[in-house]
Amino acid sequence: MRGRRVPRGLPFILPYLPFLILFGIAPMLYALDLAFTGADGSWTGFHNFARTFTDYRFVPAFEHILLYTGVWLGTLIVFVVGLALLLHGRANRVSSAFRFLFYMPGALAGAASVLVWLFMLDPAVSPGSFLLRMFGVDLFVQSIAPGNLPFVFAMIAFWTGAGGWIVVMYGALNTISRDLEEAARIDGAGPFTIALRLKLPLIRKWIAYMTILSFATGTQLFIEPQLVNEASLGLVPDTWSSNQLAYQLAFRYGDFNAAAAIAVDLLMIGLVAAVLIVTRTGLFRRED
Repeated sequence: MRGRRVPRGLPFILPYLPFLILFGIAPMLYALDLAFTGADGSWTGFHNFARTFTDYRFVPAFEHILLYTGVWLGTLIVFVVGLALLLHGRANRVSSAFRFLFYMPGALAGAASVLVWLFMLDPAVSPGSFLLRMFGVDLFVQSIAPGNLPFVFAMIAFWTGAGGWIVVMYGALNTISRDLEEAARIDGAGPFTIALRLKLPLIRKWIAYMTILSFATGTQLFIEPQLVNEASLGLVPDTWSSNQLAYQLAFRYGDFNAAAAIAVDLLMIGLVAAVLIVTRTGLFRRED
């Protein structure tokens, strides 16, 4: 049986492989080569990593990214899974309408969603200005104060990405056999117990999958702080995120080796996080 499964899966992965090699593996190998060499192509070991680490902008940029990613992932896991369980427990026309509404913000690209939220966060033009003033925000610069940015970016990311993941989680919940739910109800389990004790453990691999992809996306934050930097006329630094710092090193200072070192740092952080999640959740473990 195993010998037959491999050829059947090949048509699904073969069209993807050239794109993976061209836009994934090849740039990664090129970045690794740049990160461990100098401008003249000579081997420098970890010199580029040491140079970027001692840069005064390095630690703040990574702190911003880790704080933003932590807030976003926590919000994403709690609300996406919670809303998916709630909608699945009340499967009807109303829940279908809500799934559609949740998914709509995902139709906006990253840049467009940032512009929408910049408009919403400006008390002078926002339709929700009364809410902003309730929190003591009277000026646009207060909304995008550096201390607020991780939470603002997490809010934007949740608004654009949560809907799609709710649909995915809802689809995962639909794979659960109705016989299991009926058996749980016969045993006296209520909706909350069924959601917590039955449905949640059965979709843990989907939650792990969402966490890995969302973590990788979060650490690559670039367009949001870049647009806010331009909208605020430099109030937000153009090296707020690690990707911005790499961009500035590469295209402002021409230091592609240092930029590649930061890219490799992000790659290693993502790989370590993915390995931890996979090993702890048994993402690729077969269920007997």
